[in-house]
Amino acid sequence: MNRIFFRFFVLVMLSITAATFVIYFAFARLFGDPLDDIARRQAAAQIFLLEQYVDQAPADEWLTRLNNVREVSEVRYDLLPLQQARAQLGKSHPELERGAIVIDVHARAFYRRVDLRGERYIGSDEDVLVARNLPVDVGQALKMEALRYVIVAIALLIPIALWSRAHWQSLQSLSRMADQFGSGKLSARARMRPSATVYPLAERIDHMADRIETLLEAQRSLLHSVSHELRTPIARLEFGLELLDARANDPDLHRRIAAMEGDLRELNSLVNELLDMSKLDSARTLQPTGVDLAALLHDCCATLPPSPHAVDCELQGDLGQIEADPRLLARAVGNLLRNAQKYAAGHVVLSARRGPGGVEIAVDDDGPGIPEDERERIFDPFYRLDRSRDRATGGFGLGLSIARKAVALHGGSLQAEASPLGGARLVVRLPEPGLAANK
Repeated sequence: MNRIFFRFFVLVMLSITAATFVIYFAFARLFGDPLDDIARRQAAAQIFLLEQYVDQAPADEWLTRLNNVREVSEVRYDLLPLQQARAQLGKSHPELERGAIVIDVHARAFYRRVDLRGERYIGSDEDVLVARNLPVDVGQALKMEALRYVIVAIALLIPIALWSRAHWQSLQSLSRMADQFGSGKLSARARMRPSATVYPLAERIDHMADRIETLLEAQRSLLHSVSHELRTPIARLEFGLELLDARANDPDLHRRIAAMEGDLRELNSLVNELLDMSKLDSARTLQPTGVDLAALLHDCCATLPPSPHAVDCELQGDLGQIEADPRLLARAVGNLLRNAQKYAAGHVVLSARRGPGGVEIAVDDDGPGIPEDERERIFDPFYRLDRSRDRATGGFGLGLSIARKAVALHGGSLQAEASPLGGARLVVRLPEPGLAANK
């Protein structure tokens, strides 16, 4: 957000600077150089003395009065041939040819022809009077011009800044609301005053949030209700199968009853996982506390079900404590470890390290790995790479989805990568609490 307004102000400043140059050159072309006008005002006394004292003398006294001015003035007056004066000015000046005063600001001098018709004295029509060392301060003139444009820029920037500040505050409020809503706080709303600059946008976002909250709550309520309602017939079927199994004498019937009990256990597990997923859709599920990360990871390894593939723990020595919900984090890591045990050829490694950006937990296996174009899809609910696997090896496709939701509630990320062991690597990245707050 700050970057947007920084770019906006840079654009405004560049626009004002460009407008300053355009205005300066346009006015110089249409009305003459502003510096020339300022210099003419600064040399007004010398111009007045020439026009009202020297030029008013009779023809035979013109040089006498000019010499009198030379004696009392610090300005140096010289007579130059017309061609030499033209060469010093460096370019054509129609004003000089007409007998007007031409000011050279940088040389602190002005030029004027003595006489257009040679009436002052013989050859005066080919002479030019040059006044040097005029009290012209170019630096002051430039400062005056710069100050003029600075005042104009400030006059423009102040209302723009006030207008932008109101927009910035409104957009910051929308940004905070979006962050809260995205983190699972579905009740978050912008709730701006009608006088706010982005009120129409905020009103539409609030309506959208209301609709999304309604849909998600309806979906969660339906999933929760259906899952609970399924438990009653499942329990009745389990009870009925146990009674039937106790009374049956046929071995083939026992096998069929055992298969049906397996189906019911699978259905019961699916209901439990669906309920867990519905609970993870809200940040209110999170109950963070100080957790010894190394101890939690060792517990995850110790509570794994029996498997022919042992898990090696390679933990950094100074993992320390993190702010996390121990139950959810252990559930996420446990799901990753069980997933690795399913597909490993014989080796699973759990590693963790702490860096400047936070904590990284990785689960590696030496199994077949995950194709690169499937590494995001494996976190979708009910998605499995090999749809031909049976329930004994394939599960429901919810474990990785639940793990990613649990990690996301902590402000972290879960990604699939290629493992140095040759199989898959699932990496959990958890930021430090301060970094998570700034995301």
